[in-house]
Amino acid sequence: MNPLRTIAIVMGRQPWLPKFGKIIVGLDKGIQRLTNGHMTLLSSCGLTGLMLTVKGRKTGIERETPLLYTPHPDGPLIAGSNWGQEKPPAWVANLRAAQTAQVMANGVRTTVRARELEGTEREEKLAEMVKVWPNYRIYVEKAAPRVIPIFQLEPVLGA
Repeated sequence: MNPLRTIAIVMGRQPWLPKFGKIIVGLDKGIQRLTNGHMTLLSSCGLTGLMLTVKGRKTGIERETPLLYTPHPDGPLIAGSNWGQEKPPAWVANLRAAQTAQVMANGVRTTVRARELEGTEREEKLAEMVKVWPNYRIYVEKAAPRVIPIFQLEPVLGA
């Protein structure tokens, strides 16, 4: 395993990490802008990152959020974990309200439709996500009783 990935996983479970969320997100946005989406803060650690762009449900203004994702043949898997905090990240409500969103990963921009997973499918995909980012299990326990939403970002054909 990439030693930087091990460090990222250890840091990702620290209770103080969310306090630095704005700095981490800002740094990742900067890296992605400079590299036109070819590199992310996460990719430097051997993890997979993308930039989610979705319109605000109240303002209609496009909002960009860098996220960890788990590759899947049917489209990337993302979790609204917010590091296991009590409240979900704002992008979750925006994504639920949007018809489509944009994803930039590996320098490729794709229009996607988010499908929120439930039941057995959610649990199966969560198990896949934990293989990439073991901290999701910690976040699920920490966030309880809040259920961390998991989305599959399915490409919109012809978009």
